[in-house]
Amino acid sequence: MTERRRPHWVYDAGEEPDPRFSLANERTFLAWVRTALAVIAGAVALHQLGLPTSTALRTTVVVGLMLFGGLMAGLAYLHWARVERAMRHRAPLPAFAAGMWLTVAIVLVSVLLALVLAVSGR
Repeated sequence: MTERRRPHWVYDAGEEPDPRFSLANERTFLAWVRTALAVIAGAVALHQLGLPTSTALRTTVVVGLMLFGGLMAGLAYLHWARVERAMRHRAPLPAFAAGMWLTVAIVLVSVLLALVLAVSGR
């Protein structure tokens, strides 16, 4: 008896695609997860370094970055699953609109942190 792969809603759909495409999709997923981990690590670093110096602002930034990192990982998983299903149905690949929003959020956070650091004199 062969064990069914999970999630069933992805693997039970359509036909098995070329393994190279599935592996490329997994590598893309892992790249987004690495980015999410880097965002979380940056939040921990800001907290440990005491930056920005205002405790309330620091807590807000750190919590925001932590939540953002978790959101990135979740969106990466959903995108992986949608792409895998599309490949199994030989359908067009879905757009990754979340990528634009994640990029905008990262740029916004970096600009805000740069301004905070400039104002605090560090």
